[in-house]
Amino acid sequence: MARDRVPIVKQSRREGFALSEKAIKIMARRTGTPGQQSGRPGNKPSLYNKQLREKQKVRHLYGLMEKQFSKLARLAMSRPGIAGENLLTLLELRVDNAVYRAGFANTRRAARQMVSHGHFTLNGKRITIPSITLKAGDAVEARPQAKKSNVFMAVGSSQANWLDVKSKDLKFTVAALPTRADIQDEIHEQLIIEYYSR
Repeated sequence: MARDRVPIVKQSRREGFALSEKAIKIMARRTGTPGQQSGRPGNKPSLYNKQLREKQKVRHLYGLMEKQFSKLARLAMSRPGIAGENLLTLLELRVDNAVYRAGFANTRRAARQMVSHGHFTLNGKRITIPSITLKAGDAVEARPQAKKSNVFMAVGSSQANWLDVKSKDLKFTVAALPTRADIQDEIHEQLIIEYYSR
């Protein structure tokens, strides 16, 4: 399995968008993109550059490799409706993202690792694949063995209106499909669709 080993802070500085809590603190001190000739004055980014940067930002935000992300983008464009909103819905409905949104993990990377290590069940069956797409009515719960471990010591509050979360029982149900209003406003999904429509 391919993994992105680039430090999250370096990715955040490159995209100009804090991808983690750690990146927020460092980006407050260090401005500009990483590299020797970063932030040249007078360089206006092209449309292609804007599309690429937006695609990379969202890809890093959700922790996907290029092949996975482009596959989701093509699937979103093939579905009826607005392609950009379809893409964001598919990204939000991934199991690892839903675990993060439910407040069971501090970051998406931590949520991905928890799912990969088999700490959760989906509709009663143990899962180890973070890319599973959830449907309305699906129930995700921490396994009894996992509930006793230290990974759930810092369970936070839910960040998603589309999830019915029971924090004490460490389980949640997909109450409805996420809408554009439920997803971060800093994402310009139309630029991503334009990038893949070339």
